[in-house]
Amino acid sequence: MSDLSGLPPGAGLQRVTVLQGEAHASADPNVELSTVLGSCVATCLFDPLSRIGGMNHFLLAEPPSTRSRDNFDEHYGLFLMELLINKMLGLGAVKSRVKARVYGGANLNPAMKPIGTANAAFARKFLESEGIPIAFEDMEGRAARRIHFMPASGMVRCRTAPIESAPMDKPLVRPQSASGDVELF
Repeated sequence: MSDLSGLPPGAGLQRVTVLQGEAHASADPNVELSTVLGSCVATCLFDPLSRIGGMNHFLLAEPPSTRSRDNFDEHYGLFLMELLINKMLGLGAVKSRVKARVYGGANLNPAMKPIGTANAAFARKFLESEGIPIAFEDMEGRAARRIHFMPASGMVRCRTAPIESAPMDKPLVRPQSASGDVELF
């Protein structure tokens, strides 16, 4: 969870992968943040006047109610949303100017609990409660996504992965034994 603003100008494009449980912020035009999402959500925040942006990647929205809210876990959206906003404010962003682009929240397997939908709903609700408008969203559905975000310009490129429709009702069949020589070494 680093601050990437200290890169020398003209150092070339620095690609930073934002993993689950991470938040990165930068004002450097040479930084590109990227991540791959399934049911997780990535929030890209951008202050167009200060040209500061950042991205987070959360696995689950909030900790179960049995856990204390004072005991934050870095994999939860509640912690990572606050962390991202604070990182950007620390670099000089102004919260009232920040806009959001949100991605992910897919339900890749329809036979499983819709975690992606819950993550997407949390992101929308959190941003609304913080007064941060969503300028664009590409959430839910069944497709995985790859996100590339230039935090200093606010530019985002989102590519979706093709949905593979494998029949779920057919059992896997063990392949027939192979015949031939095997050489041990």
